[in-house]
Amino acid sequence: MANRELQLNSGMRCAKYMLIIVSFMFALTAILLIMVGTTIQTIFGDFSLFIDGHFSSPPALLIAIGFILIAVATLGAYGAVKESVMVINLYGVCLFLVFILEVSAAIAAFVMQSQVRGMLIRTMNQALAEYEHDPYVESGVDFMQSMLECCGVNEPEDWKDYLSANVNSTLGVDDVVVPNSCCGNQPTSLNDSTQMTCMETYDYGCFRKMNFIVSQSAMLIATGATTVAFVQLLGVLCAFMLAKTLRRNKSIREARRWQLQQSLGVLISGGKMAPPQNSAVTGYQQLDNGEQGSHEPYTYTPQSPSVN
Repeated sequence: MANRELQLNSGMRCAKYMLIIVSFMFALTAILLIMVGTTIQTIFGDFSLFIDGHFSSPPALLIAIGFILIAVATLGAYGAVKESVMVINLYGVCLFLVFILEVSAAIAAFVMQSQVRGMLIRTMNQALAEYEHDPYVESGVDFMQSMLECCGVNEPEDWKDYLSANVNSTLGVDDVVVPNSCCGNQPTSLNDSTQMTCMETYDYGCFRKMNFIVSQSAMLIATGATTVAFVQLLGVLCAFMLAKTLRRNKSIREARRWQLQQSLGVLISGGKMAPPQNSAVTGYQQLDNGEQGSHEPYTYTPQSPSVN
């Protein structure tokens, strides 16, 4: 009996510690999701001029999933410490809801990746056309070209169709006026009050680098959310299995306790303990057959002193 009770206690402790470890791993995963989502959100914010607003939804959803997962992991650890089957089942349900959110984020990221190329071609050409008329667009284009060390959309010659200096000037066939942000080296000579001579411009356009950055960010969201989602699904199954194990172990433990009480002759009723039949508390004692004749009935004698 003692060995079986020890085995039950060991099984309960094993299930408890396993759930605590799983919850801790999910908390670390949640922190990783928050970091990835925040980084991608920052990148999209820096190049918000060229990225449509709905592209910020998947990284924002990833950040929200991270915070929700931290709360769910805390719930799982609490349920494990308290050995509460109800809390652990609730933990499994919450993990399944987080799994649905992660699948939604992965699908949105995959859809977003297929739209990157067309979006960038449209927004970048539009930004070059509005470069001289909108200071916000001008600062955004200059930031992109200086940070990515590129010029134009596909090549520096793209500026021929957008800058008025190229349209109204008599330049050579191979000459093109570009913004100062296209210069690989600091401009050295001043031609007039508004233009400077750029000794070396960036040779490549910005489309390739922008497409790589945005596409890889979307792919990172999609693959990360998908991977964590399937791990989350395993966590859901593990939580329900652990809850079942805890329920079974508790039932067996209660059955063992009830059998022990029955073997000791203890009856539990309304939270009070009924004394044994031959107890002195009842005031009566049953006599053995050996003390009487074989055909005589049972008699009961009071245990209290005689009043005579």
